[in-house]
Amino acid sequence: MKSVLTDIEGTTSSIAFVKDVLFPYARRHLSSFVRANRSRPDVVALLDEARALAGVPSPDTEDILAILIDWIDQDRKATPLKELQGMVWASGYAAGDYRAHIYADAAGALRRWHAMGCKLYVYSSGSTTAQQLLFAHSEAGDLTPVFSGYFDTRVGPKRAAASYAAIARHIGRACRDIVFLSDVVDELDAAQTAGLETVLVCREASPPPTRHRVVDSFTQIDGILAAS
Repeated sequence: MKSVLTDIEGTTSSIAFVKDVLFPYARRHLSSFVRANRSRPDVVALLDEARALAGVPSPDTEDILAILIDWIDQDRKATPLKELQGMVWASGYAAGDYRAHIYADAAGALRRWHAMGCKLYVYSSGSTTAQQLLFAHSEAGDLTPVFSGYFDTRVGPKRAAASYAAIARHIGRACRDIVFLSDVVDELDAAQTAGLETVLVCREASPPPTRHRVVDSFTQIDGILAAS
């Protein structure tokens, strides 16, 4: 059976949950979280990484916080920002401020595929910490036991074929034996260039012209996974 590599936003979970719940929550709480935890080694390391990425040598915490907030507004896929956002979201999940949305068909399929022996992995621009938090605190319960691994932008950009080849090497499977699920055609193009099988998950609109298989529900993917 093939392995599954899945995107999150727009694929397993609604874009609205990320855009309307998680991002605003991080924007409201990021500064206070960093100020309260600025001496933690992991937070210090991420702030230093953000400074290097921004080209700002100033050690002033407020300067880098202003940049981080601006990156949130730009929806910039900066790894240190994503890691810090994950830490803030962890506080929100722990406090019960929200539960993560997941489509019912996705939750059911992920559990079913796992029970059938299919290895499942996640690849998202959000940090691996944020990914695990989302699936651990989903509306369908804790889904983390179904996954064998998580990947974020530290493995490479999602629109670069080399990123998918690196993931295949990491999990020890040939690219042709991995099915990548996403709602973004450019990501699927990159995965297909690397040799992965690809499925465009198009839930709420007419699909664009594409060379990828198209589904509007995870229930339509079972036959693809069973193919050898």
